[in-house]
Amino acid sequence: MKTEVYTWRIPPALKTSLEREARRRKISMAAALDLAAREWLDKTGIASDGEEEQLRLQSSASRFLGALASANPRRAESASQTLRQRLRRRHGR
Repeated sequence: MKTEVYTWRIPPALKTSLEREARRRKISMAAALDLAAREWLDKTGIASDGEEEQLRLQSSASRFLGALASANPRRAESASQTLRQRLRRRHGR
């Protein structure tokens, strides 16, 4: 869903060209501008940088994610203490 608005001034000739191309392709001006922006981002490689960065961050963070296994129904109340104990045992701190 589109929620953001961006406004800028362009020369009349550029606006005319954009409108003509949108009519030729039988799409709205908004769709033509979306397409132009996406093509430009793809061409410059900017659009994929964010995705690659997110994958890198998720990969790095996944080493530190895990679960505490227990049959203790009150585990949430003692999770911090249990985690600290496990870290002390693992890292000798």
